[in-house]
Amino acid sequence: MAKAERLAVIREALVAAYRPEPETPSDPPGSPGLDGWPEPQPLPEGLPPVAEFDYDLVPDKLQPWAQDICERVQCAPDFVGAAIMAGLGSVIGRKLGIRPQARTDWTVTPNQWALVIGRPGVLKSPAMEAALSPLKRLAAAATEEHQAELADYKARATLFKLQQETAAADVKKKLAKGGATETELLHTLQLDEPELPALRRYIANDTTAAALGELHRQNQNGLLVFRDELVSLLKSLDREDNAEARGFYLTGWNGDSPYTFDRITRGFNLHIPAVCLSLLGSTQPGRIADYIRQAVRGGSGDDGLIQRFGVLVWPDNGGDWRDVDRWPDNEARREANRVFENLDRLEPANIGAQQDTGYHGEPDGLPYLRFDSAGLGLFLEWRTDLEARLRGGDLHPAMESHLSKYRKLVPGLALILHLASGGVGPVSERATLQALAWGEYLETHARRAYASVTTPELAAAKAIIQRLRKGDLSRSFSSRDVWRPGWAMLSDREQVADALRLLIDLDWLGMTKQETKGRTATVYEANPRGLAA
Repeated sequence: MAKAERLAVIREALVAAYRPEPETPSDPPGSPGLDGWPEPQPLPEGLPPVAEFDYDLVPDKLQPWAQDICERVQCAPDFVGAAIMAGLGSVIGRKLGIRPQARTDWTVTPNQWALVIGRPGVLKSPAMEAALSPLKRLAAAATEEHQAELADYKARATLFKLQQETAAADVKKKLAKGGATETELLHTLQLDEPELPALRRYIANDTTAAALGELHRQNQNGLLVFRDELVSLLKSLDREDNAEARGFYLTGWNGDSPYTFDRITRGFNLHIPAVCLSLLGSTQPGRIADYIRQAVRGGSGDDGLIQRFGVLVWPDNGGDWRDVDRWPDNEARREANRVFENLDRLEPANIGAQQDTGYHGEPDGLPYLRFDSAGLGLFLEWRTDLEARLRGGDLHPAMESHLSKYRKLVPGLALILHLASGGVGPVSERATLQALAWGEYLETHARRAYASVTTPELAAAKAIIQRLRKGDLSRSFSSRDVWRPGWAMLSDREQVADALRLLIDLDWLGMTKQETKGRTATVYEANPRGLAA
């Protein structure tokens, strides 16, 4: 889609979202200077509202812990809930998936991409850090275990070296004496070399895609990439020299697609059977608005990367602050640690998971669960409605792309909620209802995120109206008359052009084309109904 067409779609979505029911003009017909001009539509004020977070969205066993964090940190519960779901999805990883249909082999992995948005100082980072504490505890235990394994490895490596030397000496003697066959000599040299133990990793922070791929090869269940300021990572992936890294991350969202690195320095055929990446990070409203603006208007990020952040939350920052100075709820924290530990040790066969078989009857593919009958009915009803909306042509293309990713988001969340609550066998009706509630809640936050791209456009539109009312702009003017003086919020040509189109769409301006000696000039005419302050 051409850039001009994208802009038209965005403006149309904005107008449709905010335009009220038409009203009968208050001015009588024939009023001087008003004939033929409609009443201007009000400009939108602020961002669309979002649904409030409900602790029932969190797995039952983790609700007291989530509430304890929010009360002590005094942060928005949305931040904690999003981080918890990302952490749970990463620890389940490639252990098993969910098949959302009753008979097909369509399989969804539960890894989640989560983004929390808020102004500086709203305690995003402390909220995420607290929610990831069980995952960090697993990482600390893995590091301690790895140290013991390394000590054993060093002893075995020393023994192996001595065995090699002894075997080599033995072969030399046999060669000198003669009579030994090649098979006997080779058998003497065949020794079992100890394997360097790999550290079980759960979280990666600042790493290149190649290094992340190597970590993934050693940790094939998957990893959580945790970046406090996530937009910096997204912008780095926008660069042309990082196209391969971007492709790796896009593959990692699927959770089930293979990837092979070929490097002259590191070697060829560095293969990952299935890349499974979870992402978690935060950013500020202005930064994400700028990034989304470029992504949905044909920028380098216009390939669906931002739409993969299904667990995107942008809550309102309100409420009264309270000084909460008490010890954490240790029992709630211990229960949270138990939930993460149980998922880390999860054996799919112990909870009734199924697995396909290969040609020779061997296990093949990812173990999986399906919905129970009630859950399947709920999911099918929800998906039928979703597919109708996606095909209805009424959604903004960016929002349509975002909601299309809910095909993976909702069943993945249902699996997480089922397993974190101790469920076995088919994914329960309750877990399905919780996942559908997540979908409704997250859609409101996604709408706020995509609406944020119009914030600069709205500011410029309001500035143009003020200049008209003050007389700085004549009733008939050109785009050049707006941006050339360098007024505040009106010095960017493209932003001014967007604002003028918005004002036309909302009936604040009219537009005519005038033939000149050169190219055709565009002249804007102010609606007199909107000139009164």
